[in-house]
Amino acid sequence: MITPRWNMRVLLALSGPPARYTETARKVAWLSNSKVHLVLRNLCDAGLVQRTEHDARHVTYAHTDRATTLLPVLPVIATWAEQYLEPKQPLPAIDQIEDSLTLLTRRHAAPILWTLKIRGETSGRALARTVMPDRNWTNIYPPLRQLVADGLVDTDGTGHPYRLSVSGEGLGRVFGALSAWSAGQPLTQAARHPVWGRQTTAQGSRAWVSHQNRTPAPAARAAVAVGPPTDRTAWNSTDLFSHAVPARPIAALPTGGIRR
Repeated sequence: MITPRWNMRVLLALSGPPARYTETARKVAWLSNSKVHLVLRNLCDAGLVQRTEHDARHVTYAHTDRATTLLPVLPVIATWAEQYLEPKQPLPAIDQIEDSLTLLTRRHAAPILWTLKIRGETSGRALARTVMPDRNWTNIYPPLRQLVADGLVDTDGTGHPYRLSVSGEGLGRVFGALSAWSAGQPLTQAARHPVWGRQTTAQGSRAWVSHQNRTPAPAARAAVAVGPPTDRTAWNSTDLFSHAVPARPIAALPTGGIRR
C-alpha cells in the first residue's frame, strides 16, 4: 500500500487542497506521466487518494481520511532513520522514509523481526519453522543474511542464534505506529502494542471488599520496656499470657522403650 517506490512522494505531493493531475505531476517532475498515472491509480485502489470527476475536463485528487491519519506516522519513521541509519551524506526526510520502508518490506523481513522480538535469541531453524513452515528451513538464511547486512539483526557467527540489533530493537515505535494506523487506532496507541509497545509493570491484584469492616481494629500493643526480669508466676487475667510459663522437665523414658 505505501511501500512501492514513489508512492510516498506522490502522496506527499497531494498534501493540501484537492489538486488536478497537472498540479500534482509538476511537484514530481522527475517522474514520467505514465508513472504518475500508475502511482495515482495504485493510491486510489489502496484507499489513500480520492479521485473526483467534476466534469469531463476537471478531475482532482485528494487525500482520504486514511491518508490523513498516515501522515503523523511518517515523522516516526524519519526519526528512526536519523537515529539508526548511517547514510554517507545527509538525506531529506522523504529519502529516509523510503529507505526505511525498503528495509522493512523486504520479503520475510517483518515476520523475522517480529519473531525475534517475541522469542529473543533464536536459531535459524526455529525461525524457519515460524516464518516459512512449508518450505525448506535453509531458505531462511538469505533474508536473515540481508537483515544482518542491513544492521537490523545480530549474530555471533555461523551456528550461533540470531537476535535483534540495537537498530532492530529501535523499530518498536515504527512498528507500533504502523500497526496502530493499519488498525484504525490513534497514534497514541502505538506504545501499547502487545509486541513492540513499552512493557508495563503489572499491579498485583487486591481483594475485593464489598463493605468496610465495622469491627474496630485491635489497639496497638504498648512497647515492652526493657528492664530487669520480674518474678510473675501467677496468671493475671488483665494481662493475658504476659507471664512466662515455666518449662516442665521431660520425664525420662523407662529402660526398654515405650510400654505397650
